[in-house]
This record gives sequence, structure tokens and C-alpha cells, in this order.
Amino acid sequence: MPLSRRHFLRNTAATSLAFSGLAALSACQRRYPAEQGYFNQVEGFGELRVDPDGLFDLPRGFTYEVISSAGQPMSDGLVVPGDFDGMACFQRADGRLVLVRNHELRLGDGDKSPFGPDNALLDRIDRDRVHDWDEAGNPHLGGTSHLVLDPETLAVEDEYLSLVGTMNNCAGGPTPWGTWLTCEETELNIGPQAGKEHGYVFEVPADVSGLVEPVPLKAMGRFRHEAVAIDPRTLIAYETEDQYERALFYRFLPDVPGQLAAGGRLQALGVRGRPALDTRNWQSAGIAQGEWLEVEWIDLDDVEAPNADLAQRGIEAGAAHFTRGEGIWWGDNECYFTCTDGGPERLGQIWRYQPSPAEGQPGETAQAGRLQLFFESHDEAVMERCDNLCVAPWGDLIVVEDGPEDQYIRGVTPDGEVYTIGRNAASGPEGQKSEICGPCFSPDGSTLFFNVQRHPGRTFAVRGPWPARSL
Repeated sequence: MPLSRRHFLRNTAATSLAFSGLAALSACQRRYPAEQGYFNQVEGFGELRVDPDGLFDLPRGFTYEVISSAGQPMSDGLVVPGDFDGMACFQRADGRLVLVRNHELRLGDGDKSPFGPDNALLDRIDRDRVHDWDEAGNPHLGGTSHLVLDPETLAVEDEYLSLVGTMNNCAGGPTPWGTWLTCEETELNIGPQAGKEHGYVFEVPADVSGLVEPVPLKAMGRFRHEAVAIDPRTLIAYETEDQYERALFYRFLPDVPGQLAAGGRLQALGVRGRPALDTRNWQSAGIAQGEWLEVEWIDLDDVEAPNADLAQRGIEAGAAHFTRGEGIWWGDNECYFTCTDGGPERLGQIWRYQPSPAEGQPGETAQAGRLQLFFESHDEAVMERCDNLCVAPWGDLIVVEDGPEDQYIRGVTPDGEVYTIGRNAASGPEGQKSEICGPCFSPDGSTLFFNVQRHPGRTFAVRGPWPARSL
């Protein structure tokens, strides 16, 4: 059934009451068939139906198409690279949809290369557009690809490589000016495996028709990047860090709004009055679900971090201590980001940040931004290892999983209640499941796109009775 519109902004007392009820519900005996394997806290769209093709289970009334698979030929004469990850959807001036998709590839992933076996197709591209090579002359294989779709039929009209030579391109984020920010989840130094430092953000326009010149946005920091969200009001960028046990939440203040390559100032979030606050809740529930915390922002120096110690130095300066920051997405004057292994059971957290009315300006100290632990999972059947996410057109969160068990797409209401939208039904040759990643909607809200990363790697388009867009 369609979900009713609920406002995200609640007063503190009401939010605390809602979350106390949610915690009690999670702790009670599960009321779902053991074979179902998931638990809906609200009805959502109903139970999942088994896909006869064994690829993806969805509720009644929803259908999917596989619009791209790893290893298939592309329009540029290369092959679709493997290890799909973050993704966003744009609409061109001619009405065509464009998906810009990451590939989380490393050296040694030659079987998933866009250049085919033994990089036999490498001569089809301009080698000067490859960002980096190892000392043996092998190209780095991470990057992005573009899919151009008919908005009605979803037929792929064009598919091509758009960035290559980077490493471990995990997630990223769309910008209000029509580009995709793709993030390297690595801190690889110059050496036998690399002629350049890695661990940067790169910008790829949605309207390019081939390989872009790769330009690392060094002022945005060098660390194990995961994702980026841009506040359309201020054009400030917010960044997550997928570092095990120790990570920061970053803010980048551009010198020229909308021109990230022009430089800027990198900062880390801290909590007022609680320096170096450990937000992980591993040892105890030090931060309650629904609790609001006033924030401050701490300037960082030496942001290219040759010693891969940016998070450690930030924590020593008083920045809040997160773990495995993953997906981030901008909503209605606020953003949401996940920490995959946060919480006492290490099943994941979703955080919510609301900027100051004077965000990034001298007056923000008088009206501080604030941070909330929006959701923390205590039951893998409700949510396990939240990863990428986006804000749905009707206001709920769409969250995908990267855990050791079955991988689901979850919806989360503005009240913090979880329901299940889909399940990856496919397995690898040894029964292994692959993470779901890159959820995003078409601009008109009719289609949810996402990737299943491996076995072999597929991009899906799902249509069905989605709720109406929120006004």
C-alpha cells in the first residue's frame, strides 16, 4: 500500500518516544515466518514474491528489467566493466536519461576490465585519458561508465566508459550542476602498484560522450572516500569515509561555489562539549536513537595526508569518531548518511545532519547545525549493514545492504520504521550473495535504479506503484 506523507521534522520528545517504541519492537520475539527472513516494522508494499528467474524478489505489482550486465559489449567497443557500485540518474536536455555508474575495480581485476582479457582492447582508447598505471605498464581499472536510456522504454541507446585509471571507485554523489562525483575508497601511495597517489574525488559530467580527463579534487581530502552530498542551498559538500573502526564526517567549503576544482577548506564534524565523541555505540548505547547533538566544525590541515592519518589527526583535534561511513544523500534541507557497522550489534546506523541557517558562515556558531542518530539496527531481519542510500521522491529513505546474509533493499519512514522493498535472489558459483548498491530514482520518480555488484554485476530498473512525489 502507498505510504502516507509524514514530516521529517519532529520535536525531540516525540522523536524519543517513537524510538523507544521502535527499540522495544526490535527486542521482542520476531513475528515472521522463518523462511521469510525479514521483518517489516510497517506494512510498506507487502510481502516479497519469489522471482521465477531467480534474480530479484519484489512485492506484488512491481517489475524489474536488467538493463546492463558486466562483460557485455558497449557502444564504444569496450566491454561493461565489473564490480558495479554507486550511481546517479540525470536527465539530458533532449529528455534522455543518463546513469553514471561506478566500478570498484583494483589492479588484478583483469577479468572484469573494460578492455577485455589481457587488456586486448586497450588500444581503442586514448592512453592519455588513463589516470594511472603500475610500473609494469598495466592500467588501473577503476572508474565510471555511462548508460543513456530512452525514458519511456528504458532501452539502452548508448553505453560507454567515461573515467578510467582510478582505483576502488565506491560511491559518490550527484551535484546540482549536473555532474557525478566518484570517490576512491583507498589510500594507495606511489610505488610499484601506482605512479600517483590515490584516495581522491573525481568529477564526471553527466553529458560527456566519452572519456573525461581525470582530475583529482585534492582539496577535498585524501582518505578512504565513500560518498558525497551537495547542499543545493549553499553548494557545500559533505563527505563520508569508509574506514574500519576510525572515520570522520567531513565538510568541504568551496572557494568558488559550484567549482570544486578551484579549491576550498576541509573540516570535520565535532560535537559541542564532547570532544572526540565516540559515536559508534560499540561498547554501550552512549548516544540514544533520536538524540540531537549540536555540532561544531574543526579545520583540518595537510589534507592530502601522505601518511594516511587524516582521521586520526582529526579525532585528536576533537572531531567525532565514526566507523565505516558509507552512503550519503541530501533531502529536504538535511542529509542522511550510514555507518555500516555502527551500533552494539554492529548492524549499522543511519545519521541525520541538519545544517545551520548560517552554514559555513561566521554566524553559524550562534545557530549550530545538529546531528541525530536517526536509526540504529538491533536485528538483522530489520536491517543488516546499511550501505548506499537515497531519499525517495515521496520522502522515505531507500537503503541497501552489504552484509554477510541475504541482501535487501529497505525503506525507512520519517518515523524511523523499516519495511522491505526487495531482495537479491541471485548467488555466485559458490552460493555467495553480492551487495546491492547505487540506488537512485529517475527525475520523474517512476523508476528506481540500482546495481547488484557481482555475479556477474547487473544494473536493474524497477517500476511499480511507488507513492506520489511529496510536495
